[in-house]
Amino acid sequence: MIQGFKEFIMRGNVIDLAVAVVIGAAFTAVVNAIVAAIITPLIELVWKADEATGAVGPTIQGLHGPVTFPIGGLVSAVISFLAVALVVYFVFVLPMNHFKARQAAKAGVVEEEAKLPTEQELLIQIRDLLERERA
Repeated sequence: MIQGFKEFIMRGNVIDLAVAVVIGAAFTAVVNAIVAAIITPLIELVWKADEATGAVGPTIQGLHGPVTFPIGGLVSAVISFLAVALVVYFVFVLPMNHFKARQAAKAGVVEEEAKLPTEQELLIQIRDLLERERA
């Protein structure tokens, strides 16, 4: 039992995952700083930041008085999510993909496209399957 646990821990997947969680936590601080320093001020040029915290939203008359659906927080959360996603993609993912592509090109690695079977090969496979079904 202990040996199985040791093998599980020593697999590369578990170590990689642990490193990813630690790096992700540190990475969150970087992304939040970029959003707070650049994206949020750009949004505030167009949309007043105080609107997200107030009771902004449709008000409907309920049985015990008016009820306000505060969608300002929801809108703010969606904008924050999209801002973070944009920052992560354009600042980190896109440059890293270009870097990896350049490294692969320098190493001479060429990705082969998956060759699809021809019509004749597909017909042969279907014929063979039908013959196996009959047998």
